[in-house]
Amino acid sequence: MNWDYPQPYTLPLVPRPEDIDGLNHTNNAVYVRWCEQVGWAHSESLGLSLEDYRRLDRAMAIRHGAYDYLLPTLLGEELTLGTWLVGGDGKLSMERRFQLIRNSDGATVLRGRWELVCIDISGGRPRRMPPEFLAAYMPQVVPA
Repeated sequence: MNWDYPQPYTLPLVPRPEDIDGLNHTNNAVYVRWCEQVGWAHSESLGLSLEDYRRLDRAMAIRHGAYDYLLPTLLGEELTLGTWLVGGDGKLSMERRFQLIRNSDGATVLRGRWELVCIDISGGRPRRMPPEFLAAYMPQVVPA
């Protein structure tokens, strides 16, 4: 597959009947949900779960999300969604990117980007990333 960045964390996906909209394509909201799923799976693979976020009273919250819907996908098509951390200041912010590829022809059908900011869960205010976040996330950052 022709990935935008090296060594993505990947999730295989196949649109199901409930993912399809009135135009017989995968609904745009489904892509957003899939990005959330792969983001959490990647975080968990690095050793940080939602339970850890709650215990630390910290979370990486989406400050801005952007998606480029390049091509439609159809019911039953085999897809692979990749994600990377491509930026981080080591204090408050990180960036996560996404690329969805159709397996049959290698075409990129979606690109996405999240600007993330560390917040305290209890108050929703920006806070420095705790050492656990830095240890898990920062070694994974690839150059943008």
